[in-house]
Amino acid sequence: MNTVILDNVRDKILDLVVSINPHDPLEKQHINDTAAWIKNGEQIFRITKPDNPNKHLVSYFVMFDQANEKILLVDHKKAELWLPSGGHVEIDEDPADTVTRECMEELYVTAEFWSKKPVFITQTVTVGKTAGHTDVSLWYVIKGNSNIEYDFDQEEFSSIRWFGLDEVPYGRSDPHMERFINKFKNISQQPVDQIL
Repeated sequence: MNTVILDNVRDKILDLVVSINPHDPLEKQHINDTAAWIKNGEQIFRITKPDNPNKHLVSYFVMFDQANEKILLVDHKKAELWLPSGGHVEIDEDPADTVTRECMEELYVTAEFWSKKPVFITQTVTVGKTAGHTDVSLWYVIKGNSNIEYDFDQEEFSSIRWFGLDEVPYGRSDPHMERFINKFKNISQQPVDQIL
């Protein structure tokens, strides 16, 4: 029975990956590589911290204030970068459920999805205090309000901050952040049902 559940989750994740509309050739490559990785039957979920297996799934979620065109980033202690919130996808977990769980754990609020599907995918070799493994990250967007002061997990983050889409500190962020912002600027003005 566990195998059936795992296969269904893997199939769902594969469907999510191949349904992403690539922004550029690198995202297309990441989609193809991730799809092949999932189809090969390799372990895609992290089993033990920090890097077993060395390549595993992550769900990022970018909190977006559409009215003010701002995103919330966290100053991540281990990565030593300004990043979207998020975390590792647990064994057999739907990546959207990861977002829901991590949003409550990290920001103490219920995730209100801008879209239940990821809008971006990346493969990144980690840096900072847990450097050297590969995060395959599905980027989700959730709704937020920059006029609200959010609490946050102070064990994981030094601080949190809202950034305008033209204020993001690319030099101290995820290496794919600028690509995400460029893609998101194009799609954030469209109705969500026309994007994904």
